[in-house]
Amino acid sequence: MSQLRPPSSAHGPLPDESTVRAALSSVLDPEIRRPITELGMVSSLEVSAAGAVVVEVLLTTSGCPLRDTLQRDVTEAVSGVEGVSAVQVELGVMNDEQRSALRGVLRGQSGSSGAERDVPFARPGSLTRVYCVASGKGGVGKSTLTVNLAVAMARDGLRVGLVDADVHGFSVPGLLGATGRPVKIDDVVIPPVAHGVKVISMGMVVPDGQPVMHRGPLLHRALQQFLTEVHFGDLDVLLLDMPPGTGDVPISAAQLLPGSELLVVTTPQPAAAEVAHRSGGLAARTGQGVVGVVENMSWMPMPDGSRLEVFGSGGGAAVAERLSRDSGTPVPLLAQVPLDVAVREGGDAGTPVVLAAPDSPAAVVLSDLARTLGRRARGLAGRPLGVVPA
Repeated sequence: MSQLRPPSSAHGPLPDESTVRAALSSVLDPEIRRPITELGMVSSLEVSAAGAVVVEVLLTTSGCPLRDTLQRDVTEAVSGVEGVSAVQVELGVMNDEQRSALRGVLRGQSGSSGAERDVPFARPGSLTRVYCVASGKGGVGKSTLTVNLAVAMARDGLRVGLVDADVHGFSVPGLLGATGRPVKIDDVVIPPVAHGVKVISMGMVVPDGQPVMHRGPLLHRALQQFLTEVHFGDLDVLLLDMPPGTGDVPISAAQLLPGSELLVVTTPQPAAAEVAHRSGGLAARTGQGVVGVVENMSWMPMPDGSRLEVFGSGGGAAVAERLSRDSGTPVPLLAQVPLDVAVREGGDAGTPVVLAAPDSPAAVVLSDLARTLGRRARGLAGRPLGVVPA
């Protein structure tokens, strides 16, 4: 498959191969989000005496759904080089040896190993901030809040990953409008990207309508695979949308990501606040920290400017106060998110409210919360400081 670009200029110095390669280094693989030159995808490059460029790019799979995007990006990048008169892009497919080399690049190693892989975000040198968004019960809007935080952070320029850890009750793909499927390169999985967020969910793996019937060990294994086999690359923030309660998955997340922090979501209602406190109390047993509490559905703005407290008031503050007392460290109430029809509409459409209606009351609060969490520095606990005895 090829594409020919007509001459851009009849004058100027002729390009050389190094200049063209430098231009190609700006082209990112649309799925892996790394330069194609770094991934070994540029198989050959020829520059004629007349300034015509022929470049062969190797796809990771023959059925790559974004081949047209890649071809267009390569053509545009090379066409911008001074003196290039024409561009021809030929698309091939990697062989087994080339795919193996790519897998090594993605893993950050020169070869493969039979040993079980570790979780990159649990390594002592990791700078990724990991937040497990938790709740005591379902129906408090935890998944919607997680998706909006992820998208708001990505919009602000952060590199964000999102793991839908609710294996049984996954909802992230629909809320995020993520219609893509993961791409598997041998035993490395490339997650799809939606609204700038790299995301993985059991909903992208199982057929529509099929229930996931996993019990304890399988739930742990599913989360472990998401964290070890999915190539997120370097992230500023990783968010996990946790299932409600304090069962298998939250415990596994604490084991696999010991440096993670809980973000506890509740509503103002006393019943929700009570179980949210128990969810946050898990941190005391697992050694995790609690970054704070978010009170969702706090109030509804009325036409006259007043607020209607549909679910009562005070639940979020009560949870934050109890968790602070239990842990002996301050646990703040980070945000109170209002009830907003635009939130539901954005979720139904797959365009989160922070993008669909950024000036709506809920979007403003969610965007502020995303900036607060995104700017927090990664703690030093467990990280090597490079200090040696004199």
